[in-house]
Amino acid sequence: SLEDYEETVKKAKEAWKVWADIPAPKRGEIVRQIGDALRQKIKVLGSLVSLEMGKIFVEGVGEVQEYVDVCDYAVGLSRMIGGPVLPSERPGHALIEQWNPVGLVGIITAFNFPVAVYGWNSAIAMICGNACLWKGAPTTSLISVAVTKIIAKVLEDNNVPGAICSLACGGAEIGTAMAKDERMDLLSFTGSTKVGKQVALMVQERFGRSLLELGGNNAIVVFEDADLNLVIPSALFAAVGTAGQRCTTARRLFLHESIHDEVVEKLAKAYAQVRIGDPWDSDTLYGPLHTKEAVKMYLDAVEQAKQQGGSVVYGGKVINRPGNYVEPTIVTGLPHNAPIVHTETFAPILYVLKFKVEEEVFAWNNEVKQGLSSSIFTKDLGRIFRWLGPKGSDCGIVNVNIPTSGAEIGGAFGGEKHTGGGRESGSDSWKLYMRRST
Repeated sequence: SLEDYEETVKKAKEAWKVWADIPAPKRGEIVRQIGDALRQKIKVLGSLVSLEMGKIFVEGVGEVQEYVDVCDYAVGLSRMIGGPVLPSERPGHALIEQWNPVGLVGIITAFNFPVAVYGWNSAIAMICGNACLWKGAPTTSLISVAVTKIIAKVLEDNNVPGAICSLACGGAEIGTAMAKDERMDLLSFTGSTKVGKQVALMVQERFGRSLLELGGNNAIVVFEDADLNLVIPSALFAAVGTAGQRCTTARRLFLHESIHDEVVEKLAKAYAQVRIGDPWDSDTLYGPLHTKEAVKMYLDAVEQAKQQGGSVVYGGKVINRPGNYVEPTIVTGLPHNAPIVHTETFAPILYVLKFKVEEEVFAWNNEVKQGLSSSIFTKDLGRIFRWLGPKGSDCGIVNVNIPTSGAEIGGAFGGEKHTGGGRESGSDSWKLYMRRST
């Protein structure tokens, strides 16, 4: 309730006073212990992710592993955050840039990565000297509670308040309260572009700071010289992994016209081999969608694709079994600018599109509103550097000869345009969790 939220914010603000006084390397040591505590419970937490979110067990474990890895990364970072000492133009003066924590970081995460996204934010925010207030998705609150209890025990074993990492379970009313609350010194929001825009406006209204990780409409571009032995498994994994419910899922597959038919045929054969079933079964590669609403969105998108001139060459139907299962789907024959192709449907639907030349397909990659992840498959070095350069992909994550859907914690994760512009995890994204004093 909002009363619970009010009490939680007060406790988190009090806890911050203790945390801010602890030297950064000591904060790093406590974050290292959190990573170890998660390591010990990795299988049971991975199981819980599978149970509550619906992704396959190995992905659930992989997600907890990301939090563990980012804890390790944060430990090193806790001894390296620094600002320059600059030459002053005034005799006998010193000019220093110092980084200080912002204070309380609000972290709103989505259902599809109920552990990792919080981990990226909290591990970095903590070593920077911030307290955290987490609101996970209402449909994955068991995960949020389990992770928070593990963290709280580590904090309390170190004689610091558990409220340094606070949790408020709840729906949109808690999220709105966080966005409007001046006590949130930074609000990190992961979710849809539509909700992200509302959050951004509420935070901006009070001149607050936000970090946004919103939608993606990611493309894989395959040139005539590509190694198809790499392309087929990559496209399959990027489009079907997590049942299409990643912000980095491949939704558009641009194929050079000379290889279009061959790749579609091979990809359809590969789709037919995807093992669909219980996410807890070690043989399963593809589980259910998260909710009944997601199934409806999937069916609506397939219908719209047909109405706009697309042909369903694989899938397109709900699977007749208990749970929110749908067939992974391939649609061909749509123009690059069809309205449905420009819509991010959070489901396993891949639109396969033909192109002739590099210039047009680079433009088509960039013409959607979102700018998260992108990938090309080619052996042409010149083309690779054009793709990575100023007239190439306009996305925050730019891949070559690998799928759109993997990311490494060492690099900054995030995207441009309607993806929100935020960056989390590695590189210098720690700066977003701090304020600079000159």
